[in-house]
Amino acid sequence: MVNFLESKRLTDSLKTHARLSTFWLHWVDERLRQAMPGRCAFCLATGCRRHPWCEDCFASLPWNLPACPRCGEPQPGQLRARRCGHCLKSPPAFDRTRVPLRYAEEVVALLQRFKFRASPRAGTVLLELLLAGLPAATRDWPEALVAVPLHPRRARERGFDQAQWLGRRLARRLERPLIPAERLRNTPSQRDLPRAGRFTNLRRAFRVPSCLPARVVLLDDVMTTGATLDALADACRKAGAEEIEAWAISRTPRDAL
Repeated sequence: MVNFLESKRLTDSLKTHARLSTFWLHWVDERLRQAMPGRCAFCLATGCRRHPWCEDCFASLPWNLPACPRCGEPQPGQLRARRCGHCLKSPPAFDRTRVPLRYAEEVVALLQRFKFRASPRAGTVLLELLLAGLPAATRDWPEALVAVPLHPRRARERGFDQAQWLGRRLARRLERPLIPAERLRNTPSQRDLPRAGRFTNLRRAFRVPSCLPARVVLLDDVMTTGATLDALADACRKAGAEEIEAWAISRTPRDAL
């Protein structure tokens, strides 16, 4: 009994220490960002204090508005967001999508630097853009995060797992746990597959070994058709998740597929 109580006190102490450490890291980072003007990640203008971009570049980014609230598919020309035909006919396993940007223009170059060159600067900018596109209530909503996992063989080949990189940092910022998922099969690349083939390719490709809380966010860098996040959401529901949101930095427009 004594050992149990001591162990519990130690665990609680470590959790408190971790929360305080995270708080101070964020505090120091914010003060340094305000005191040391940086450059805009897009036009290289100086004097950017709070964010790694200038106001003009931020305003001109390809924001994903309006978009289908269920799958995030861009809906250019619409006056307001509404469910797309795909979601009306065959809704995904997740309930909502939060994808602030379209995969176009400056966002493409930034994501390629992050994904294929493992640029931490590009990753930091992308994470800040994701957070900037999320309302405060949305950031407080999840009880846990699950990042899209690479198969171990693919991760070794690439040497960098972009979703896990983002997931670890986002979990620290939101002070939520990042729950690991497993990719059971080293599936063929989605790049050259048609829409239906992408969903078939990833069917039963993921497993979440831990029990999940009710409200879970799935995280990826780019959402193309939503097949990957749909398959992961299905695995999360089997692990106990009741309400699931899919978050990504950018969404590929349908005409770019």
